[in-house]
Amino acid sequence: MSLKIRLARGGAKKRPFYRIVVADSRMPRDGRFIERVGTYNPMLAKDHPDRITLQAERIQHWLKIGAQPSDRVARFLGQASIIAMPTYREQPKKSAPRPKTLERLAAREEKQKAAAEAAKEAAAAASTAAEQPAAAPAAEGENAAG
Repeated sequence: MSLKIRLARGGAKKRPFYRIVVADSRMPRDGRFIERVGTYNPMLAKDHPDRITLQAERIQHWLKIGAQPSDRVARFLGQASIIAMPTYREQPKKSAPRPKTLERLAAREEKQKAAAEAAKEAAAAASTAAEQPAAAPAAEGENAAG
């Protein structure tokens, strides 16, 4: 049996209230749970003391047994110093580009670099071409005079 410490939604429409519960992971979000270990009221101000209430001893008990907190509950537990603050960089983003998209982006960048280099070469060639005709008539004038 896989245990989760997660939120179960209650309250009225557009007035959410969550219970923090320990439940079997196969049960529905608002369905059967084993024990209620806290509450979360997102309608209260962030600094309000009743926004999040936790029963730290019971949560530690369930964590020792092997219950896994959900992402949001893990953040609450980290803020309450019950567990280490979770780092979210460990998991890949769900919206991360797929391999084919990454290949297309790399090809586009290569084309842009090649185009920039070609523009630089063309500008250099144009500048040397502009210098050569100016120098050529001066050399011809010296030969004609001499």
